[in-house]
Amino acid sequence: MNALRQAQTWAAPLLAALVIAATANAADWPQWRGPERDGVWRESDLVESMPEGGLKTRWQMPADLGYAGPAVADGRVYLFEYEKRAGEITNNPGSRDELDGVERLRCLDAATGEELWRHEYDRPYNVSYPGGPRCTPTVDGDRVYILGAEGDLRCLRTDDGKLLWSKSFPNDYGAETPLWGHSAHPLVVGDLLYCIVGGEGSVAVAFDKLSGEERWRKLSAYEPGYCPPTLVDGELVVFHPEAVVGLTPATGDHQWSVPIRPNYGMSIAQPIVVGDALFATGYGASVSFRIAGGEPDVLWAGTPKTSVSSANATPIYDGRAIYGVDANDSILVAVDPATGKRLWETKAPTLGEGGRGRHGTVFAVRQGETDRYWLFNETGELILARLTPEAYEEVGRQTILEPTSDSFGRPVVWSHPAFAQGAVFARNDEQVVCVELRAE
Repeated sequence: MNALRQAQTWAAPLLAALVIAATANAADWPQWRGPERDGVWRESDLVESMPEGGLKTRWQMPADLGYAGPAVADGRVYLFEYEKRAGEITNNPGSRDELDGVERLRCLDAATGEELWRHEYDRPYNVSYPGGPRCTPTVDGDRVYILGAEGDLRCLRTDDGKLLWSKSFPNDYGAETPLWGHSAHPLVVGDLLYCIVGGEGSVAVAFDKLSGEERWRKLSAYEPGYCPPTLVDGELVVFHPEAVVGLTPATGDHQWSVPIRPNYGMSIAQPIVVGDALFATGYGASVSFRIAGGEPDVLWAGTPKTSVSSANATPIYDGRAIYGVDANDSILVAVDPATGKRLWETKAPTLGEGGRGRHGTVFAVRQGETDRYWLFNETGELILARLTPEAYEEVGRQTILEPTSDSFGRPVVWSHPAFAQGAVFARNDEQVVCVELRAE
């Protein structure tokens, strides 16, 4: 992107390594939103419609509570969950529930679902919507990183689950757990692991990925928010409840800042590259901007009936339009990236036309460089659809999981699936399934 700051020379080999890794493991889904964290599935030879007899389930296994999506890498599935031993889950969005239980990472055989190892630790919860950890495991070579709802950051060995190092955000940084729990999926780039932590001067922290030693800490805000850090053109982009900020990845030095204040501190969706600009969206707010000469240039800001104010799910840009779910209206919309104007909107994949409620959720994954998308909605349906600037066109849908949680009085499953090895891997609070998507 010409208008964004040029990548620092030290970052070039890291970016190249990311591309090589993504190419080498195109059939894997080793972290949140896939190998490149862009919500694109790059496998081919997949079904082009829902078969008459339905998609076939390869396997299904029991699971415990969790919003964390599965990760798939090197023939293994990593499932992060919570076993509740005591307490009541009310899912009141404005208050915390106290639970006693165990956070657990299980490693499963991707071909059969058989458990290979598990790592668990006692962890009381005091968060709203306490039904398990939020962050998808991040797999990096022979290590896997997990971040629990109460700020337990752990590095484990992938072959046997041995704990290599750990951090506690409350104990080590004085970080109060956000109301809805720590939700910002950790990011590995080169030899660093980036996390959204919290506490004074430590909204963003870089750790040595091998030792856990802190390399730097930066930024303060009234809350850390819930948005994962992301790398854009050699800069680390952090979206907290007061601003989108650009940092130098090696040192954390401040480069630029764009104010944006989503309602209730709900900076959740990852800022995305849109042509030569960046687009950031939170609950009740959105903004499109360029970085020119080191300074931000705001192109437009969304209003309640323009753009898209996203919460649970990060939008996708296909070169022509931005597609995302508006959290207040529960509609899937297409947005003109030049103006923020809505091109079309529909509730068909979220609550159904005529359905009412806030935070209707659908996770969208693009099929390569096509206009075909796999949509996993909060009722547990997998939808195959075409998304273009002109229209939403549904090809077919099938229920692959039942919604086992609840929100705003309706049953939901709010967990981003993994797409890997010709299949979709999805979980609710009772089971994890692997469903075949390869063409016969």
